[in-house]
Amino acid sequence: MMEHVHLAAEEEDDLYSGYNDYNPAFDSEELDNDPGFQQAVRTSHGRRPPMTAKFPGTAIGGRALGTSFGSRMPMASSMGRPMTGAVQDGAARPMTAVRAAGYSSAMARGSAFDPLGQSKGPAPQLETKNEDTPEEKMKILERKVNDLIEESCMAHGRGDLQLSLEKAKEAGRKERALVRQREQTGTADTINLDLTYSVLFNLANQYANNDMYPEALNTYQVIVKNKMFSNAGLLKVNMANIYFRQKNYPKAIKFYRMALDQISNAHKELRIKIMQNIAVVFIRIGKYSDAITSLEHIMSESPNIKTGYNLILCYYAIGDRERMKKAFQKLISVLLGVDEEDKYTPPNDDPHTNLVIEAIKNDQLHQMEREKKALAEKFIMTAAKLIAPIIEASFAAGFDWCVEMVKGSQYVELANDLEINKAITYLRQRDFNQAVETLKMFEKKDSRVKSAAATNLSFLYFLEKDLDQADRYADLAMAADRYNPAALTNKGNTVFVRHDYEKAAEFYKEALRNDSSCTEALYNLGLTYKRLGRLEESLDCFIKLHAILRNCAQVMYQLASLYETLEDSNQAIEWLMQLISVTPTDPQALAKLGELYDHEGDKSQAFQYYYESFRYFPSNMDVIEWLGAYYIDTQFCEKAIHYFERAALIQPTQVKWQLMVASCYRRSGNYQKALETYKSIHQKFPESVECLRFLVRLCSDMGLKEVQDYATKLKKVEKMKEKREQRVKSGRESSARSRREGSASSVGSSPNSTPPIKSNDSGHSSQGTSAKGERMSARLRALPGSNEPYEASSQRDVDASYVDPLGPQLERPKTAAKKRTEEDEFADEELGDDLLPE
Repeated sequence: MMEHVHLAAEEEDDLYSGYNDYNPAFDSEELDNDPGFQQAVRTSHGRRPPMTAKFPGTAIGGRALGTSFGSRMPMASSMGRPMTGAVQDGAARPMTAVRAAGYSSAMARGSAFDPLGQSKGPAPQLETKNEDTPEEKMKILERKVNDLIEESCMAHGRGDLQLSLEKAKEAGRKERALVRQREQTGTADTINLDLTYSVLFNLANQYANNDMYPEALNTYQVIVKNKMFSNAGLLKVNMANIYFRQKNYPKAIKFYRMALDQISNAHKELRIKIMQNIAVVFIRIGKYSDAITSLEHIMSESPNIKTGYNLILCYYAIGDRERMKKAFQKLISVLLGVDEEDKYTPPNDDPHTNLVIEAIKNDQLHQMEREKKALAEKFIMTAAKLIAPIIEASFAAGFDWCVEMVKGSQYVELANDLEINKAITYLRQRDFNQAVETLKMFEKKDSRVKSAAATNLSFLYFLEKDLDQADRYADLAMAADRYNPAALTNKGNTVFVRHDYEKAAEFYKEALRNDSSCTEALYNLGLTYKRLGRLEESLDCFIKLHAILRNCAQVMYQLASLYETLEDSNQAIEWLMQLISVTPTDPQALAKLGELYDHEGDKSQAFQYYYESFRYFPSNMDVIEWLGAYYIDTQFCEKAIHYFERAALIQPTQVKWQLMVASCYRRSGNYQKALETYKSIHQKFPESVECLRFLVRLCSDMGLKEVQDYATKLKKVEKMKEKREQRVKSGRESSARSRREGSASSVGSSPNSTPPIKSNDSGHSSQGTSAKGERMSARLRALPGSNEPYEASSQRDVDASYVDPLGPQLERPKTAAKKRTEEDEFADEELGDDLLPE
């Protein structure tokens, strides 16, 4: 077998030799010295066909035979194309099975290893797009339209409705220009319908947001009528909403129903919402039967709280008691899909779970759940209070039925709130005994309900001025819930009316520590500091309260009063101006403003506000007196007569007003009218010394015979007056003597005792008259000349002491009842209380 094996000799060449030899035919550097190449360039020799017949094989002509006797024969460059195994560019063509491409042990002359071709330099720059082409221009314009739509939506999100509309209009203009360009270039079939739909839809929305309803409807109509837009019929819902805003209810129902017809049954939730809108429109136009049909279908398919509440309202409108009961039962059986609160109670043994629960306790999802539950409770409470008075023979029986239904539902905690609302309903009916009895039933309940009931009881007894019971139930409410700000406020009120202001301030401050938004406590704390003379602290309280209650007239009045006490008239006037901007028809605020301008010496401004006060309330004696005195000062006595005559009608037993009327006639030169007025006054008040003096003077000036009669009567009246004054003087001297003797006898027992000072209701001494009364009386006394007899009358005759009409009402402490909802608040006109609005 081995005899057939041929062993090559050691000197025999390799079978693949010759592939790495250099072929001079590819040496471009030696072309200048190659005679064959130069001849081909100069003549047509190079265009002749190659002489390939001499070389029958590709491998034979380029290399020696595969024996040890052969020799290598290089091929000339002019012999024809190189063979496959010829050397190219200094490197032989490699065999794939032997050597990888690009790698060679034989390097070309002057060449380096560069498989990636980096020696050729950087790649040429990319060719820039030509933006002058029509297609590129249209693409750029399309991008601009999209950017404008986005800017319009962003502006609407920021609340800049005008800018969003302008951007939407600009997007519409550019989109129409884009369509024209495509039509001109013959590419109308490539128009972007989605872009057109987006532009029109955004424009219609922005028109509607800017209350441009006709333009919005026209734009929506363009979309709806275009059959190329898919699902455009859904936009009829938007059109129906616009008709609803315009109160065009028949068209709104029509478009809602057209939209409902174009929506398949697969979109169940969308159909339910449209049917809710249809029911609301029927309620607006009073077609409750049609609304009931839609609402009953919704409650059978997809029940929800709002639909159930609307269904109860419709049954209430038609007066169907039995269906009201059934609807209420359906309402309280609606599932909210809210997790139980126990889920957010952290266990004590797992710290990791505690951290997770603490993180999700106040997240947005939990806040949404709480809001949803609070809204459901509000609807149920409102529905129960609405139907309770009519579903049974009495409202008490109706409330009891609602309470029983609620106790068997998932809203069992609302039963106690309904009981408290039952007591409040008794209050509104002025049945205080039943209200008290109902609230007393909660004394054995849990702490929260017990505290709420006791707070309301304390509130009621405080209004009835039963301070002992009010104090007792305030203590009971505080014992049940020490952190109840309403209970603390009521406790402070009971202490306040007993003039223990320091202790009252402590209760108010504790209420504020528990609830910083308790406006009643903050208002009462300001009043307490005002009574204690701590005006700066009181001012700070009312400024904080004004930041919470911007339009509260009582707070503004207190700020003006404090600045007036601090002798800052400019600030007082500023706050009163804000007050009349809120309540422009308040006569007391206008009169106070006139008084401040009068103090500043601005008579014209003072007259303006006094006159406005008189116009709204023509029975304020202080205002009437000031206006009469003003006209006398300005020498318009005829106009002053009108005000003094009104004062005489209001106080017919006061002679001073009728004397002022007669004096105005005399000053204006109408002596005959003045004489008649004085005679009339003498008939009503025969003992009036001033009237008789004027009668004597006028009769003597006019030469009348009655002068002697009036002079005789004047002497008699003066003598009677002197005797009366002497008796009063002797009685005062005897009483003073007896007091001195009594005090002398009691010196040894109580040497430091002093007689008590009688105080009025406002806590101030009752000695003397108010400052305004002294100013007004002095003005009236100083009006006529000093030689006229009636100006010398005592202050007792013409005194008009001023009592601030707003003071006692506004400085009364605020009571705080436990208010469950807005409907449970006690109105001022019903209970006469001075509660601040929340």
